[in-house]
Amino acid sequence: MTKRPEEIELMAESGRLLASVFGHLDKLDLIGMSTMQVNDLAERLIVDELQARPASKGQYGYAYALNSSRNHVVCHGVPSPTELLESGDIVNFDITLEKNGYIADSSKTYLVGEVAPLARRLVQVTYEAMWKGIKAVRPGARLGDVGHAIERHARRNGYTVVREYCGHGIGREMHEPPQVLHFGKPQTGLVLQEGMVFTIEPMLNGGGRSVVTEDDGWTVVTRDGQLSAQFEHTVAVTRNGVRVLTLRPDERVPH
Repeated sequence: MTKRPEEIELMAESGRLLASVFGHLDKLDLIGMSTMQVNDLAERLIVDELQARPASKGQYGYAYALNSSRNHVVCHGVPSPTELLESGDIVNFDITLEKNGYIADSSKTYLVGEVAPLARRLVQVTYEAMWKGIKAVRPGARLGDVGHAIERHARRNGYTVVREYCGHGIGREMHEPPQVLHFGKPQTGLVLQEGMVFTIEPMLNGGGRSVVTEDDGWTVVTRDGQLSAQFEHTVAVTRNGVRVLTLRPDERVPH
C-alpha cells in the first residue's frame, strides 16, 4: 500500500496538473452552462493542453471525463447537454487525471451565482470537514482518526455524513486499498505509514444521510431531496505528516 518517493513525485505531478484544471474552471461563469459543456472543456484541457488522460473516462463503462453532481445529487452525477446550471445551484465537479501512469483524483463544489446562505454554509462546512480529515493524517495515526475528525465536524454543524461511499487508495489504479471511511472511532482501523497515498472525499448532506441510486445506475441522490456537498483531495502520508498532492493554486492549508 506504500509508494516509493519517486512514485509520489509522479503522483504530485498528476496532482499539480489536475489542480490547474480546477484553476480553469474557477474562472468560468457557470450560469447558463450545461454540465456537458463543463465536461468537454475539462476533457480538452486534460488531453490537448496537459497531454494527459481523463482517468474516469472508460472506467467501469463510464463515458465522461468528470462527474457533475448538482444540488441534491450526492455523487456520480452524469454530465448532460440539457442540464443547465442556474444561479443558486451548488455543483460538484469530480475529476481524475492520469499522467505518466499515475492517477490523481480531486473534487470541488462550486457556488453558482447567488447561493442561499443555508447552501453556502453546507458547502463551507464540507470543505472544513475534508481538511479536518486531512489534518488527522500522519504516520502512526489510524484511519478511524480520519473518519472521526470528519464526522465530528459534520455533526457539530448539524449535517450527516454519507456512509455508502468512501475515500480510497490511489496510484497506478484509480481504486486501491485502503478504504478511507468518513466516519469512525479514534484509534481504530489501519495504522498509517509513510508512503501511503489515498483520497479523502467526504459527502455531507443537509438532511438525512440516506441515499438512493437513480435508474441510470450512476447518479446517487439524497433520499429526502435535501442538498449534498463534497470536496476531495489526494494526499500522501509523509515522514512527519501529510502532503496534499492535488492542492489548488488558490488554496491555503488551514491552520
